Amino acid sequence: MFITLEGIDGSGKTTQAELLANALGDDTVLVREPGGTAASERIRELVADPGVALEPVAELLLFCASRAQLVAEVIRPALDAGRDVVCDRFSDSTAAYQGAARGVSVEIAVSVNLVATGRLDPDLTILLTIDPERAAARGLGNDRFEREGIEFQRKVAEAYDRLARSDPGRFAVLDAAGSIEEVHARVMAAVEAAS
Repeated sequence: MFITLEGIDGSGKTTQAELLANALGDDTVLVREPGGTAASERIRELVADPGVALEPVAELLLFCASRAQLVAEVIRPALDAGRDVVCDRFSDSTAAYQGAARGVSVEIAVSVNLVATGRLDPDLTILLTIDPERAAARGLGNDRFEREGIEFQRKVAEAYDRLARSDPGRFAVLDAAGSIEEVHARVMAAVEAAS
């Protein structure tokens, strides 16, 4: 099963992705976006660097280049071998962040992602929802996206809501408020329901 976790910065995706991968067992592959390969990790450094100004289209293409490498090098081989894959962000992040919040357009972001992934879609996308102010109170990092502010995160959250409504069969929309254990229980229930 290919499971992705999505949500605004501070929603707890990384923590929940790690917990889910551990719960699914040692054979599960855990990856993050951008990242997961030597080339993708270098792209991650570039797109996260607050000292680098990127045009929105350039940013979109860098994320998709990283994703293309990750799919070819890690995700598809793991799925072909019958392994579960848990991914901390995937195509929906690019649609929400670069497509909607950066103004490139969700449709263009989705189209470029289809090329980058070879039309690979997750079996299940877990969208962790949280109020942007509450997420910021959890303490954000210092990369380019986390420094964008509440209004940017609101645009991203609205885009995620639209994406989830457009594909309810793939998305499980979960409340990210509460303890780590409470949210993990919600994630596990969603995975069990989709299995």
